[in-house]
Parts: sequence; C-alpha cells; structure tokens
Amino acid sequence: MSVFDLFSLNNRVAVVTGGSHGIGLAIARAFAEAGASVAIAARNEERNAEALAELERIGGRVLSVRTDVSRRADLEAMSAEVETELGPIDVLVNNAGGGLHLDALSISDEDWDRVLATNLDSVWKASQIVGRNMVARGRGSIINIGSISGLIVNRPQWLAPYGAAKAAVHQLTRSLAAEWAEHHVRVNAIAPGFVKTHPTELEGLYRHYWIDEVPMQRRAEPEEIAPTALYLASDASTFVTGAVVVVDGGYTLW
Repeated sequence: MSVFDLFSLNNRVAVVTGGSHGIGLAIARAFAEAGASVAIAARNEERNAEALAELERIGGRVLSVRTDVSRRADLEAMSAEVETELGPIDVLVNNAGGGLHLDALSISDEDWDRVLATNLDSVWKASQIVGRNMVARGRGSIINIGSISGLIVNRPQWLAPYGAAKAAVHQLTRSLAAEWAEHHVRVNAIAPGFVKTHPTELEGLYRHYWIDEVPMQRRAEPEEIAPTALYLASDASTFVTGAVVVVDGGYTLW
C-alpha cells in the first residue's frame, strides 16, 4: 500500500454542514475528489443546488439536505436521510458557523443566543446524533471547524460570543475525543486563521489585521483548509484524536 492510499475516502460517507459555500464547499469538493460519497447540509436551498451540481461534476454519489443546524429535529432528519440514501456516516464535518462584529455592550441576548446556537450548540447536537451511530459501529471521524478566535482575542473586530463559542468547540472536541477513543471514533478540530470567505470590501478596512499582521502576509484560500480536513478524515490520521490543528499562516505566532 502506498502512503497516498491512506488519504483515500473510497467507500466512505461524509457529511459537511454548511457545505454549500466557502470552507465547507472546499472540504466537500476535496472529499468527493478523494472518493467519498458526500452530503452537504445547509439552509440555503439555492446554494445547496449549486454546490450539488459542482460536486456531481466530480463524480460519485452526492446529496444535499436542507438543514438548519441549530435545530435538533433538522439534524435528526438529515442523519436519517443520509443513511438511507448514501449509507452509514463515516465522517462528519461540523463547519456551519458565523459571527457578529459588535462590541460587548451592544450584544443583545438574542444576538448571543443566535451565535452560540450556530457555532456551538449545532456542533454538540450533530456530534451527539451522528456520533451515537459511529460509537455503535465502532468507527468514525468527526472534524469540528473551530477558529483562531477560540485561541486569541480578535481586535478591532470585537467577537465575544463567537470567540467564546469557538473556544468551547475546541474543548468539546477534546472531551468527545477522550470519551469516544475506546470506540475508535476520532474527534479533531481545525482552527483556521483569516480565510477569504468575507466580503472583499472588508479587506481594505481590516487589511492591517487580516494581512499585515500575518507572517505569510495574506489570507488563506478555502482550498488551503480542505487538505487538513482530508487528512483528519482519512486513515492517514488513525492515531490522531483530540487535536486542534491551527492553519493560520503563522498569525498566532506573535
């Protein structure tokens, strides 16, 4: 067997939440290219259809399921539909998320609840729902998309609830990894730095923080996050669990 064979996802079924655009779509594309059957779970049906068409061009079995990741009922229905259409889920990528740029005194309870529901509660619910079957089968890989915002404080973009949620995602990753290791279910996280998923016009406003302060002097492309997800999903990382892999161009080095 070649070392390259370890990165194959042939005969695997993968779900990517928020997989219709940005980092999620880049990961879904990489998984499809590696041979996986891929389901994208996201709310926007138009984007889902566009992403599905792109994945279909790669080949293999693909599926899109309209899913509000903050709702347990939606996640339960999504899991059941994927298992019916594609088979038992081998890989779950909890990618869906988003933040609010507000100072702490301006954040309402509704704002806080919405950010935590999307970025943390959804990770917990999806991991519990899909992880239950993984534990029963004795195998699986869960990959949570955290953030360097869970490791450092962003400024001048004040993101208190987002940073708190992502820090909690990192700790949840470690906790589930420890609990499920005996069942051969691996749980890891990726903590991206600044990625080209925000509107271009914001780059001028935040260039100093997004680019000038990054040792590599640029933002990442979504496709530069996807290979790390492929590594964590595949047999190339069979002895890796509980890791939070930072992919930030060196931003957190200083």
